[in-house]
Amino acid sequence: MSDNDLRGLYQEVILDHNRRPRNFGAIASPTHHADGHNPLCGDRLSLTLTVQDGVITNAMFQGSGCAISKASASLMTDAVKGHSVVDAEALFEAFHKMVTTPMDEEPDESAVGKLAVFSGVREFPARVKCASLAWHTLKAALSGAEIISTE
Repeated sequence: MSDNDLRGLYQEVILDHNRRPRNFGAIASPTHHADGHNPLCGDRLSLTLTVQDGVITNAMFQGSGCAISKASASLMTDAVKGHSVVDAEALFEAFHKMVTTPMDEEPDESAVGKLAVFSGVREFPARVKCASLAWHTLKAALSGAEIISTE
C-alpha cells in the first residue's frame, strides 16, 4: 500500500469517527470524570468513565471540536474500554510519544493499533493538541483532576 493510499485510509477513518462518533454521550453515574479544553481551537470535551476493580468498564465523551479532536475521543474511548487503568495509561504514553515524535524520526505505531491513524498529525504541530486533548482528559480523569487545558 502506498503512502498516499495509507494517508487516504487514515483520513477516512478520522472522518468516519467524526461523523459517527462512538461512545458519544455521558455515563449517568460515572466513577471518574474530567473536562478538557483546547483554547487554541476551541475544542471542549467532557469525559465520563466507570472503573471497577482497576478496569475501565465504560467510557463516554461529549463536547464539540474539530474532526481530529472528536475522532480521537471516539477512538480513545473504544481503545480503553475493557482494559485496565494501567494499560490505558501505557496507551496514553504510547499515543503521546507517537504524535510528538519529531518529523525526522519514524514514529512507533506498533503499540497503538488503530490509533496509528493519528500519526500524521505530527506534521501539523497545532493539530497535536487536537489529537491529544481526549488523552490528556483521560489522564486527568484517572488521576482525579477534573479540569485540564492544553494551553
